[in-house]
Amino acid sequence: MHKIAVIGGDGIGPEIITEGKKVLDAAAERLDFGIEWTDFDISSERYLKTGELVTDEDLKELRAFKTIYFGAIGDDRVKPGILEKGILLKIRFSFDQYINLRPIRLLDGVWTPLANKGPKDIDFLVVRENTEDFYVGIGSRFSGSQKITLEVVRDIYQAKFGLDIESDADELAYQIGVITREGAERVITYAFDAASTREQKLTSVDKANVLSDIYGLWRDVFETTARRYPDVHTEFSFVDAITMWFVKNPEWFDVVVTPNMFGDIITDLGAMIQGGLGLAPGGNINPRGTSMFEPIHGSAPKYKGLGVSNPMATIWAGSMLLDHIGEHAAADLVLKGIERAIRDGVVTKDMGGSAKTSDVGDYIASVLKS
Repeated sequence: MHKIAVIGGDGIGPEIITEGKKVLDAAAERLDFGIEWTDFDISSERYLKTGELVTDEDLKELRAFKTIYFGAIGDDRVKPGILEKGILLKIRFSFDQYINLRPIRLLDGVWTPLANKGPKDIDFLVVRENTEDFYVGIGSRFSGSQKITLEVVRDIYQAKFGLDIESDADELAYQIGVITREGAERVITYAFDAASTREQKLTSVDKANVLSDIYGLWRDVFETTARRYPDVHTEFSFVDAITMWFVKNPEWFDVVVTPNMFGDIITDLGAMIQGGLGLAPGGNINPRGTSMFEPIHGSAPKYKGLGVSNPMATIWAGSMLLDHIGEHAAADLVLKGIERAIRDGVVTKDMGGSAKTSDVGDYIASVLKS
């Protein structure tokens, strides 16, 4: 019996999570294991009613689960950044989910905007560092002078910054990025381990030619770690270059490891070449703690309740969740079910079909049970 926490969230989140649970329950029934779902009311609705985002009690209860199945966060009634930082990033940082795992894979029957490319050309894995870089939350906007003490606390380190800023500019904004050797080493090691189980090729992304301090450290750690994996072929790519090669020659890539900000950008490009956000799952992983799996698209509030949203990214994220908890056969079964639905034309409007959100979940679940 696997105990899984569920956060439906906002907009279409609860609808797509419902279909994901339906499919994962079908896989569990087929392969004779159990899933016990526990729903958590963490959403914009609760925030608007109570002012609460993620409470200490929420985190205490979530910590009892190995995995969280997450829908989407975002509401037009709330200022951008409040929900994202106060819920999504809060969970990632609180559980030190330092791996963001993104499969970039073109499934059979899915259209890609890349001419003359097919499923054999687009099948790689992006491993994104998930807790450092410019996402640590150190920044401000002001005019005049400021004396500021800023602190970053993680499971593996604590850093404090003292800033004494004097400016005659009308307004000044700054954002500080942080990469530590410990933080880089653990995500790069994870990526080398992943490459060792695939085609033994790993590409590291940085911008060390310009941002030489922060990404120079990243590159140093990559080179040092590579010595422990002599069978893995390695290469470096500047982030601007890799966006070009993703489009021109996606078949070159097997596993890509990247700092947080660059990973945020290139995985959205990856989503487009694999067929769109409706087919883009992600995992926020702590290999020894609580991990969270979600589609990477937003909450699409204008489609809430209409039953037209594509649940396939969420179902695919559920496949990743199953793989993470050791149900590898079930994970594979779910992915095959998605491919079967695509081949049979049971897809939503964004993929050229007419199926409703629940139709897709029902069909994939029926395939798994047959």
